[in-house]
Amino acid sequence: MTTIWIPLLAFFATAPAEENPMTLKMTLHEMSLKAQALPEELSPERLEELDAMAAWVAEQPQETPTELTFICTHNSRRSHMGQIWAQAAAWHFGLNDVRTYSGGTEATAFNPRAVRALRDLGVAIEVSKEAENPVYTVQLQSDRPSFEAFSKTYGDAANPSEGYAAVMVCSSADQGCPIVYGSAARFAIPYIDPKVSDGTDAEAATYRARAMQIGAEAFYVMARAAELRAQ
Repeated sequence: MTTIWIPLLAFFATAPAEENPMTLKMTLHEMSLKAQALPEELSPERLEELDAMAAWVAEQPQETPTELTFICTHNSRRSHMGQIWAQAAAWHFGLNDVRTYSGGTEATAFNPRAVRALRDLGVAIEVSKEAENPVYTVQLQSDRPSFEAFSKTYGDAANPSEGYAAVMVCSSADQGCPIVYGSAARFAIPYIDPKVSDGTDAEAATYRARAMQIGAEAFYVMARAAELRAQ
């Protein structure tokens, strides 16, 4: 498989000053290294699903947005992590047509533990609207647009309504949604909910590990998609 891994330190040289860019650079460099090792670590079934997702991205026309919606039950933890890291990876590998979104089968709130984990990994994420379901602004690069993150259903007006790939990141949402309306493709890539550690001494480490796992697999997918387009 052709290797096109671009140095991450150069990619994030234009990161906003307020986000502690060295932390973000280090985080994404680690994700990049983890992604390169995944073919030797993942089960054949999971690797096949990631490769199928990469192939779908690669096949989309680049003249129009290639849209992916990451879906879990409450749109509170894993789906937000998937959206944010997949967007970072897509920009890193020059997939400028890729746009990522997230949603749930019901709306709750972007869990503050997940927000904290992302901030601790260097993501610039700030509250732009205080509410029971707060709205956050995410800025990954100073020369790229920021985007909003808040809990919503996958069919919310903020998300694409047709032609998108539905990426199911939890088993309950995958099983509970036999049909994801408007989707052009569907991929099941479940992750264990970091919620299992809430209120324990392992909480911070568990959220960090899950964020890194999701990020590494996002980097693998986007790297593979870029390789396929380059062939």
